[in-house]
Amino acid sequence: MTVLVGTSGWQYKDWRDVLYPPERPQRLWLEEYARNFATVESNNAFYRLPTEENFADWRDRTPAGFVMAIKASRFLTHIKRLRDPEEPVRRLMSHAAGLGPRLGPVLLQLPPTLRADAALLDTCLGCFPDGTRVAVEPRHASWWTDEIRDVLQRRGAALCWADQWSRPVTPLWRTADWGYLRLHQGRAEPWPRYGRRALHTWVRRIADTWPDTADVYTYFNNDPGGAAVLDAITFAHEVSAEGRSVTRTPEGRATTE
Repeated sequence: MTVLVGTSGWQYKDWRDVLYPPERPQRLWLEEYARNFATVESNNAFYRLPTEENFADWRDRTPAGFVMAIKASRFLTHIKRLRDPEEPVRRLMSHAAGLGPRLGPVLLQLPPTLRADAALLDTCLGCFPDGTRVAVEPRHASWWTDEIRDVLQRRGAALCWADQWSRPVTPLWRTADWGYLRLHQGRAEPWPRYGRRALHTWVRRIADTWPDTADVYTYFNNDPGGAAVLDAITFAHEVSAEGRSVTRTPEGRATTE
């Protein structure tokens, strides 16, 4: 199993002195990030879809083997609410093609007010090109049914495991031969850090669910104060201590709780 560890985004000014040296200009932060991490979850497309040229520029600025997960446009998930998905999915994937071999999974984060609709989800997942890894993060309790689980399994889509306050807020279903985990905020100090025990628990859940050959993408979304960077380091250490393969993280201080 390879656990790919990164953060949700990289353009945070308060990461200076945590990840980015003070003398490093912001225009070179992606290169610095990719030197330290092997994957990132890009939220840019959620707010405004980058051009194919933008994606190609990110490809050229990152090393071979680097993986960029893409959060799908809010036009698809929050405005259209998964209705009429053909055009927005086609536009997203045609632009993201600029990443070439750097393209990783696509994340569909659904609005918390969107209730379960198996047919809508099935149609949307069917619009993605064959071989695309799609992770789905529902945020309404009505989605936790056997029917939804069956759709995800049949389409080979991963249920995104999500954490809030060091607790799962989704079922721990394995619906694909790969996994996707997002950690939004922990309970440790200073906020929004995670404690070592909480991170170790997530490592054990991953190890108990997927075989050694599976890819499990793990992204820390608790960006304030560089918490995501520091927790990613700790998490990677915990994965390695379990004897599992894990991608690179920066040298730095890990959580000691």
